[in-house]
Amino acid sequence: MRRRDFIRLIGGGAAAWPFGGHAQQPERVRLVAILMGLAADDPETKARLVKFRNEMEKLGWSEGRNLRIEVRFAPAGAQASELAKELIAHQPEVILAHSAQVAGALFRQTRAVPVVFVNVSDPIGAGFIVSLAQPGGNFTGVLHYEVGILGKWLAMLKEIAPNVTRAALVGDPKSPVYNYFIRAAQTAGRSLAIELVPAPVENAADIDRTIESFAGVPNGGLILPPDITTITHRGLVISLAAKYRLPAVYPFRLFVAEGGLISYGTDQIDMFGQTASYVDRILRGAKPADLPVQTPTKYETALNLKTAKALGFTVSPGLIVAADEVIE
Repeated sequence: MRRRDFIRLIGGGAAAWPFGGHAQQPERVRLVAILMGLAADDPETKARLVKFRNEMEKLGWSEGRNLRIEVRFAPAGAQASELAKELIAHQPEVILAHSAQVAGALFRQTRAVPVVFVNVSDPIGAGFIVSLAQPGGNFTGVLHYEVGILGKWLAMLKEIAPNVTRAALVGDPKSPVYNYFIRAAQTAGRSLAIELVPAPVENAADIDRTIESFAGVPNGGLILPPDITTITHRGLVISLAAKYRLPAVYPFRLFVAEGGLISYGTDQIDMFGQTASYVDRILRGAKPADLPVQTPTKYETALNLKTAKALGFTVSPGLIVAADEVIE
């Protein structure tokens, strides 16, 4: 090849080949904020965030490449309002809100930033959305429990402790869904001849005092609806139930894994994974108002036979067979 032809070939190729700097433009980094209702060092917090990040990765979002996640922690709803303001000031494109208290704090702060909630049982009553099918505002997410769940919990309590005639519903009255569960439990309790006793608690001292007082009258049991305050102080609740020999039905298996008697409820880690699909869709242009609220896809029953034996309860074979997990 003659020198002149070689230079012409190289010159033409240079025009056709893109420079490396133009070939790989860096992707736009999108900001997602998360406001958790549990402490940063809670194992449940870590497991749920890992699940969310893994699901986002499957959908094409990778931290350090095209995604940045800002997380704040408001255990039992502490400082939720201040942290909500802080996160909104960062101008995220979507916020993941964990718990009714956290969602309530964000709802009071913004009607513009898209919010995907999880662990919220009555989003219509709380005012977050207009309807499950058409949320109508800047909130959507994954529904936690409907009112019918109270009948299931009370029936389980009666089955494992047939002598129960009173049930304390232990929860934080600051939660937007506290009264929602109280009303449902009162209705369900009548059909089972169980008197429902509201047991409002806002901190560890309240929990200690309330359960001790309730235990002073015989034939009582505990119902724990999903509540970020009792989840945060779950170790205390479980120890008090054991101390006063109170049968208790919990909303999640994590209570049973730590020594609680029995639970029936949603898979919390699975629900956190569900939220990723809506965060993804919002980042790609969807509006929360047009995204129907999702329902849980997985329920599980967990039973701690060691705890049942310590409390003196005989567990029926049917209940053991029905359990997804039995701790012996």
